Amino acid sequence: MPDVSLIGGWVAPGFEGVEAEFRCNFDQRGELGAACAAYHRGEQVVDLWGGYRDGRRRTPWQQDTLVLVFSATKGLAAMTLALAHSRGWLDYEERVAAYWPEFAQGAKEEITVRQLLAHQAGLCVVDEGLDVDLLADPDALAAVLARQAPCWPPGSQHGYHALSLGWYEGELLRRVDPQHRTLGRFFQDEIARPLGIEFYIGLPPEIPNSRLASVRFFRLPNPFRIDDDMKTMYKAMIDPRSLVFRAFTNPRPTPKNLVALWNRSFLALENPAFTGVGQVRAMARAYGVLATGGHELGLWPETLEALAAPPVVPPAGLRDAVLQVDTCFSLGYMRPYEGYRFGSSGRAFGAPGSGGSLAFADPDTGVGFAYAPNKMGTNLLDDPRQRALREALYCCLDA
Repeated sequence: MPDVSLIGGWVAPGFEGVEAEFRCNFDQRGELGAACAAYHRGEQVVDLWGGYRDGRRRTPWQQDTLVLVFSATKGLAAMTLALAHSRGWLDYEERVAAYWPEFAQGAKEEITVRQLLAHQAGLCVVDEGLDVDLLADPDALAAVLARQAPCWPPGSQHGYHALSLGWYEGELLRRVDPQHRTLGRFFQDEIARPLGIEFYIGLPPEIPNSRLASVRFFRLPNPFRIDDDMKTMYKAMIDPRSLVFRAFTNPRPTPKNLVALWNRSFLALENPAFTGVGQVRAMARAYGVLATGGHELGLWPETLEALAAPPVVPPAGLRDAVLQVDTCFSLGYMRPYEGYRFGSSGRAFGAPGSGGSLAFADPDTGVGFAYAPNKMGTNLLDDPRQRALREALYCCLDA
């Protein structure tokens, strides 16, 4: 168990309950190393870190430690498209092919940007084999993505585009940006640098390993110790023909392919759906800006209202064709729904990540929240560590 004396940071007066739950994560919930941060109405109120950044419990988590946040990266990627919307480059209701003509192949000509970002396009898998060389070549990757046919009639249902969403977002942004920047470069230029935050979609080589938290992956868990949603996904994952297997296993992690989430060469690639690395407070800061009007990024009120508006649910309902559980998405973000609630209302939007990370904006309370661990949990969405922290935060707000 980590020494709780290794917990650092601070909380504003009135937010001591968040620190108490952060300590409880180490005392009672098996935390190894983690960070949590929150902004309220533009002011930082929580900035905590603690435990160990390595699995051998030799190196403490530091103030400047960076951590892989898995699919919580999707929320930062969605911010780039929101900024493109506010600059008049992108219309959520327009067809993707209007910006990317080659995309119209394979019965995709009518797919809208909104459908793509809501995981309704049927493009959850990539049938052609991917490798690190192809992922490093935006033009070659775009050609593969353009050839892909949908797995279901677009707009009829939704299914988690676990890896593919970020690649499609990246090419769409590259098409509409007058400078044709990659999504990772655009994020650095237009979001990270203006906000003074450290988060990378494509980890720079100059970042030393000594600043990175090493992720401790869980072993195949005892089936009686994981939640029912995770059991459902594992059952589907056994079948190589299933959408969940196909969605999560291209590129395949072979030694030659160098596809590994601890490999610096792979983390250097821009995978906007799942390999973002950064400081947890950076995510909270970015979401805090979105929760309070987006003025620092020049976001239009219409853009922020679109992000908080009720999601357009497909005719098939909330059942996710990939994960085999209910989910809800809109404009690149997960939205609260009956099976997974975060924030104070249905207007909140954010992105969870595999293993327990979560970051979101709550425009009704002006909250930006983020949490990420380096020991992966076994809940599909509602990790008890981050649930305890976000519930404590709202108890402090209500006090």
